[in-house]
Order: sequence, then C-alpha cells, then structure tokens
Amino acid sequence: MKKDALKVWQDNNAQQFADVLTDIEDVQSMKNFLRDVMTEKEIIEISSRLEAAKMLKAGMKYTTIAEETKLSSRTIARISEWLKNGCKGYDEAFIVVNQHHAHIPPVSAA
Repeated sequence: MKKDALKVWQDNNAQQFADVLTDIEDVQSMKNFLRDVMTEKEIIEISSRLEAAKMLKAGMKYTTIAEETKLSSRTIARISEWLKNGCKGYDEAFIVVNQHHAHIPPVSAA
C-alpha cells in the first residue's frame, strides 16, 4: 500500500501543497489557509478522521467511533488499515498532538 500511497506526491501541485503546509509556521495562518482551500465540511471530515485514528489507537470499538465522529464504518476501517499498513502519517500526527497537549496547563479549580 505504501508505494501506491506515495505516488500522489509525484504530482507538482500535490508537492507544492505539502510544501506550503510544512512552511506555515503559526496556527492562525494555518487555520486561515485551510479555511480558504477547504470547505467547512472537508475540515470537519479530516478532523474527524484524526480523532477516529486516536480512538482506534486507544482500542475503542468501531460503533463508538462512528457514533462520536459521524464517520462511516468503511471510513473507520480504512483509517484502521492506514494505521497498520500506511505511511505512518498518523503516528507523526500523534507526536504533534501529544506535544501540544503537554504544553496545555491544567485547569485549576476556582
């Protein structure tokens, strides 16, 4: 699966897109860019896929993931397959997510 999955990056437009994503340095600029190039539905869909991947890694059931993310069981199955046999992109994303969560101070009781 990896070889076919990487084929998309041979396209100059796709490569340019990846370059832009990696070069945007602050969250607000990234949000602005993504909002301009994607619909709200696409942003929600991709965000839900990341959440589903986290839930799969945590051992949650497909039915629970489908209920919480509103993704189809087929999409969840694809995410599961990518987690096992993909390009390890979700693993890289989890590192970023964990780094961001480590920087969030705990909420104190008032």
